[in-house]
Amino acid sequence: MHHHPTPEEERVGLPEPRRILARSGFGAAEPLFAADLRACQDLPEAWGTVSSHASRLWTEAARTEPGSPDDRPLYWARLVLAARLRAWRPGFELSDRERGELLHLLETSSRGITDLDFPPGDRWIRVVVTGFDPFHLDEDLACSNPSGTAALDLNGWTFAVGERTAVVRTAVFPVRWADFDAGLVEEALAGQYERVDAVITLSRGRPGRFDLEVWNGSWRGGGTDNLGAARTGRVPVREPDAPGWTRSSLPLERVVERARGRFPVVANTEVTEVPAGGGDPVVRADGPSPGSAARCGGGGDYLSNEIAYRNTLLSERAARDVPAGHVHVPRTLRPEEHADTLAQIREIVAATVG
Repeated sequence: MHHHPTPEEERVGLPEPRRILARSGFGAAEPLFAADLRACQDLPEAWGTVSSHASRLWTEAARTEPGSPDDRPLYWARLVLAARLRAWRPGFELSDRERGELLHLLETSSRGITDLDFPPGDRWIRVVVTGFDPFHLDEDLACSNPSGTAALDLNGWTFAVGERTAVVRTAVFPVRWADFDAGLVEEALAGQYERVDAVITLSRGRPGRFDLEVWNGSWRGGGTDNLGAARTGRVPVREPDAPGWTRSSLPLERVVERARGRFPVVANTEVTEVPAGGGDPVVRADGPSPGSAARCGGGGDYLSNEIAYRNTLLSERAARDVPAGHVHVPRTLRPEEHADTLAQIREIVAATVG
């Protein structure tokens, strides 16, 4: 079940990913991980080995100088380690379920998901920001995702808000429907709303502007993910009464006014819906009409819209009133192109809590 490399992992052997790993130094992760795996005598040792190597990937990737991170070495190194873990034949019995749990640990520990912890005390304003992996890799193996890059750039950032201090913790999500089916967003975020002051999800959007996505729809439009898989239909969530639409609770007017920089910041209210009573999908510029069924949120019908929907649904169901919403960041494809975007994302985060 877990023994064969995924289509994502198979790309690692191509020349461009190998160049990215070699230039960054992250290529050293594979032999070190392989050696430590070979030394494991039982499952607890394997658990510790996977946890430590995965956490090290995240720590090293997020340690770069502000404004100059690269999300690609982390992405490709994680896939190298995952393929190595799939192929591992230990000297003790390891069930498919146990191997699957180790692979999940590798994912969560190398994505910041296990590190979404904050200091205690009233002086802190706590902010979670998330991004995504690179995607459309069959078209551009060297591509970077500015949202995932921003997550690496922002992790651990602190800034003053009056007499208090804001602290940011971040995570990076996979571009894979199956992980969303399995509840990865809820695993990462469900426990956050009782203690944090904002949850902002980011993804790569259109060129030349930031979109604050006002409306999020419960619909998957069939887009292909990094495994080559597609999904169509309502977003599968546990709540049987989940709404067709959710709304951003970010302070949109304040963010639009304060988050100045190279790019315009727009509160995007456009959606595509099937009106109550049926018919063909129609585009509405000012949000959904009563009783309509979602076909595109402001952020579309792919995983950007879905993480926006899941985040805001979790926030709506929480006991506390926590600003939550999604930001599509300007479409840039290489780390050296992201600098202006990263600077303006900091303005957006600061405006959200300030």
